Amino acid sequence: MSFTNCKNTSSDIQKEAEVVVDNQEDKAEKEEENNESEENIDYKLPVINLSNWKVTLPIGKPIEVEPPEILQYATNSTLQPFMFNDSIKGSLVFYTYPGSTTNNTSYSRTELREQMTPGSNNDNWTFKQGGILKGELAVTEISKDSDGKYHRTIIMQIHGRLTNAQRDLIGQKDNNAPPILKIYWHNGYVRVKTKVLKDLNASDVEILETDAWGDDDGYNFPEYVGFNKFTLEVHVTEGRMEVVLNGKSKVYNDIHMQKWGIFENYFKAGNYLATIDSGASAKVEYYKLNVEH
Repeated sequence: MSFTNCKNTSSDIQKEAEVVVDNQEDKAEKEEENNESEENIDYKLPVINLSNWKVTLPIGKPIEVEPPEILQYATNSTLQPFMFNDSIKGSLVFYTYPGSTTNNTSYSRTELREQMTPGSNNDNWTFKQGGILKGELAVTEISKDSDGKYHRTIIMQIHGRLTNAQRDLIGQKDNNAPPILKIYWHNGYVRVKTKVLKDLNASDVEILETDAWGDDDGYNFPEYVGFNKFTLEVHVTEGRMEVVLNGKSKVYNDIHMQKWGIFENYFKAGNYLATIDSGASAKVEYYKLNVEH
């Protein structure tokens, strides 16, 4: 009969136990360091109050989300794919692609629409009343067309609106009026488009018709913004509109601005992608957005 000799002495067992304890302590220290590093990350939030904005999405008929529901965008499963925080940059991201559209357009959007009274489109402002829209933003992603050129997206607007009385006067089915201002991101530049009255002798009734207004030639700010952050402001007073990019100004104060005073208006901001190309998409990030009246 033979016996196997046990080689592990009590001293060896004690050493193995010490190694296990050391490993557990190392693991605990690493976990603590990871937790501390996560706590030291500076999470940022955009400086945007959404209490007076609704958003239109490129899905549904399309879907619109108004206050107060829009205030919960971070936990709203419908909004999350299209409107979400980048907590490292401190931005609110607007993502869109060709999908559902609103009336009078072929293009889709993830775009905010000002509501002076939360939840209602009926209260708007005139040029005489005035308004200021200020934003700090960047276009961070945008697709290209088949020729390798970047698509365009509208990042700010002033849209006209008929009063109910004006709508009924011209027999129109809705309150839609033309946009007096569209501001595009176009090939890395900021491009401004506005409206001009085709017939300066048109009556106050005739100029309510959308067909009474045409597009101007547009204006490109000379500064290249690319995919970098920039500031954009729109200042409106009676008979005057001013667009300011990083402190450089373009002013409109002609007869067309004076005639436009007949309309009500509202601001828009976000990502209104001007293409129906399959596979197209864009991301516009707003760090700050503020309205004054």
